[in-house]
Amino acid sequence: MFLRGSRNLFFGVQSHASKLTGRKDQITTYFIVQRLRYSCSSRLKGHLHISLQDHHVRRSAAVPSNSHRIATMATRRSARVAAASATPDITDAPPAAPAAKVPRGRKRKTAPETSQQEGFKENAEENAAPEAPTTPKRRRTRKPADPPATPTPSNAKLISEPVTAHETPKPKPAAVRRLADPNATNATLLSPETSRVITREIPPSGSADETTTTNILDEACKHLISVDPRMKPLIDKHHCSLFSAEGLGEKVDPFESLCSGIISQQVSGAAARSIKQKFIGLFVENDGKFPHPSQVAACTIERLRTAGLSQRKAEYVQGLAEKFTSGELSAQTLADAPYDVVLEKLIAVRGLGKWSVEMFACFGLKRMDVFSLGDLGVQRGMAAFVGRDVSKLKKKGGKWKYMSEDEMKEISDRFAPYRSVFMWYMWRASDTEVVALE
Repeated sequence: MFLRGSRNLFFGVQSHASKLTGRKDQITTYFIVQRLRYSCSSRLKGHLHISLQDHHVRRSAAVPSNSHRIATMATRRSARVAAASATPDITDAPPAAPAAKVPRGRKRKTAPETSQQEGFKENAEENAAPEAPTTPKRRRTRKPADPPATPTPSNAKLISEPVTAHETPKPKPAAVRRLADPNATNATLLSPETSRVITREIPPSGSADETTTTNILDEACKHLISVDPRMKPLIDKHHCSLFSAEGLGEKVDPFESLCSGIISQQVSGAAARSIKQKFIGLFVENDGKFPHPSQVAACTIERLRTAGLSQRKAEYVQGLAEKFTSGELSAQTLADAPYDVVLEKLIAVRGLGKWSVEMFACFGLKRMDVFSLGDLGVQRGMAAFVGRDVSKLKKKGGKWKYMSEDEMKEISDRFAPYRSVFMWYMWRASDTEVVALE
């Protein structure tokens, strides 16, 4: 409606200008027509009203002379040109197309800045020299799972730790010559209640070639080399201090050794030692020495747990103490009984499995004919000993195995009655850290 009315008004003014005869009126009407053309083309209603208002003002204003009117119109025209300089000059141009209306309340979507950058990248890639063909990358394969840690933890040192106050450790005892037997307990045991020294009575044979604590390790090493000469490099490189004369001279409390084995289960060596010291600290009347079985049996589970023991471990330790208190277990029994009887009695105690009893018999009782088929470190060492590539670990039947237990038993039986010594060297062959066991 506004545009149609503006056009009618424009043609009316133009026809009116054709009827004017005066030069001044024609000039004035010319500028009015040009102004109306601009107003109609820009579709601005306000411009039309301003043009008509200017026309009435100019018609009503008194002009003293022709030159003054021309100067005034030039000044006004200069002002209008300066005001319209910010907009494009469309006086002689065809009318512009109407601008698209932008809906209110919505923002215009601007082109992403990355589009121009991507264009530059595409041009650069097109102009770049073609790259040399490369071998496609191989798909990353998952690394095989690490083998489980060997069941021979470093904290097993607690099993064979000699009786000593933790505040002032005593030096290792000097070698003591006494009779020894590879099929019996060779450790010097202490009675847990009375601290009485218990040794196995072996009647002397009167022969000069008797086996004693000072020469039993040499006899064992000679036997291992005679069975398999490949043992000689291991024996020459490593000295088995566990069964040396000094090692067999250490005094071991079997109750402390078995309790230490329970404490060290499923924890690190540092954590096991910390728990053990706190456990000893519960019994301040002992001046830093390990408590007697009767003291532990009389202690409540809640108090035992304050040392860092779990509920189950506290029950295991208390149950073991009750076995020693009742006499079902004793240092004398562990010193005199055959290995099968020792194994049967100790496995019956809650918290002691076959591997724990085997480690106690080897490192605590110093029995020299013990062999653990379930120890992963022994399996790995035996596989390396027979010349197999232990880096290729295989998981069979849900268990990690380097060789079957039947094969391990067949090989180890040849080294009897010194299978404990053979097992110690198999840990060395597999680079298993067993220094802490000593």
